[in-house]
Parts: sequence; C-alpha cells; structure tokens
Amino acid sequence: MRREPAGHFCWLDLAASDPARAIEFYGELFGWRARTQQANGGTFVRLSHEGRDVGSLYAMAPAARSAGVVSHWTPYVRVSDVQAARRRARDLGGSVLVDPFEVDGIARIALIADPGGAAFGLWEDASG
Repeated sequence: MRREPAGHFCWLDLAASDPARAIEFYGELFGWRARTQQANGGTFVRLSHEGRDVGSLYAMAPAARSAGVVSHWTPYVRVSDVQAARRRARDLGGSVLVDPFEVDGIARIALIADPGGAAFGLWEDASG
C-alpha cells in the first residue's frame, strides 16, 4: 500500500453481495489480482494491480443484503489518530456509523457519515 499523508484518500473497500463475481469482474476489467488474507478471525480479499495493492473486498453480511443494502465502495482517508478524527467529525455535524476498531496488524478504522450523509472511512495505520 502506498503511504498517502494524513488528509488524503488512501484505501478502498468493496462490500460485495457476490464476492466471486466481483473478483472476476474487476480482474477482467482492470487486470486486478485477488489474494485472500486473514484478519480478525475471518478473511478478506486484497486487490492488487502490477504488484501494488489498490483496495480490498469482503462479502456483505446476509443481514445487510436482506435489508436491501447493495454492493458499494467505501473510500478511506488517512488520519494520524482515528479516535480524535472520529470525535472531530461528530463535533462538526457528522455521525459515527462504526466506532473505531483494529484490523489485525493493518489499521484502526472507523466509518463516518458527513452532515449530508455521504459515508467514508477513517484509516490510522496499525504502526501509528
């Protein structure tokens, strides 16, 4: 993963209703390669192009699909302190969709919605 500075977009996640089909689609469209990685007691798929990670993909929860949530991308913005950024987002009128949590050895992330409802992620490298 390229190390973008704080305040810059640094990662993309795809929540996929059909992960196998999404891997096939993006592989054919962009030449992205997929490799499974363990994290938090489960797995996700890292997507790479020409040896560089471009994002990740995970299966949407059945409950989300049943509730009508469709496959979607989530962009992440690098921050130096995910807890501080979460508090500041809330103070500025945003809402916290998912409180910060650790993705084993990779990052601490949180999901936020801006005051208009647009969702995005906060990303603090696990190494700080």
